[in-house]
Amino acid sequence: MFCEANVSIARRLAGGGVMLGVLAVLGGCQAWSPAPEGLDVERVKKRFVERDCPAGRCATVEVGSLSFPGAPGLSERLRDDLLSMGSGITNGESEAVVSSWEEYAQTFFDEAKAARERVPELPGYQAVFKAEVYDRHAELTTIKLDSYVFTGGAHGMPLTEFMVIDEREKRVVTLDDMLREGQTPAYREALSRAHLRWLEEQQAGADFAESWPLSMNRNVAPFADEWRVRYNAYDIAPYSYGQPELRIPAQALEGIVKPRYLER
Repeated sequence: MFCEANVSIARRLAGGGVMLGVLAVLGGCQAWSPAPEGLDVERVKKRFVERDCPAGRCATVEVGSLSFPGAPGLSERLRDDLLSMGSGITNGESEAVVSSWEEYAQTFFDEAKAARERVPELPGYQAVFKAEVYDRHAELTTIKLDSYVFTGGAHGMPLTEFMVIDEREKRVVTLDDMLREGQTPAYREALSRAHLRWLEEQQAGADFAESWPLSMNRNVAPFADEWRVRYNAYDIAPYSYGQPELRIPAQALEGIVKPRYLER
């Protein structure tokens, strides 16, 4: 049981560097057929509110996403990636794969109701999903996908993933697509140097680095002057540090990354 509102505002990305502001995001490539005049972007807003629930403890699902009118396959990819970011976080036993926001909201509300039956004073469940254009240059568009799911406890769980769209090749590309063959170890080394710089900025000592070691990360946003590598909470630091973002200068990636993805 839920209500929803849907508002779309058309924006165009083609013909100029317009800036409007991830599980499955880096899980493979996907081609699409763009609109003849470029890639159109629409904002999509939805809000679902649980019904027949205790006042002040109703579950909610809020969506501020994007769709691509000329590329329905890309729209589905983005939606499915966002949906996957909200799955498996709750304490519910459901592992059903959902394919729409309506299905997700109903599953989320069912789990919230079941949780309240176990713990009547439980605060309202909350799920928030957002997608925005994070960067656009050299016909590369990076979409930032964010989710935040709260199911009680001290705090909710935020997640961020990047979707990199190569408009020339008409597909979503992954880190493996952007790296030169055999250069994964070199990328890891560049990532390690960025991590050391981040530790210095945080004034973190050896004990911190030992307790929170660096892990490999393919969640990258290729900006013109640097690559940003986003980690999620608890990946390389405690929750209080948020979502650390390591930055690798573009010049440090020469010879490691294909020239196409270092274009300015």
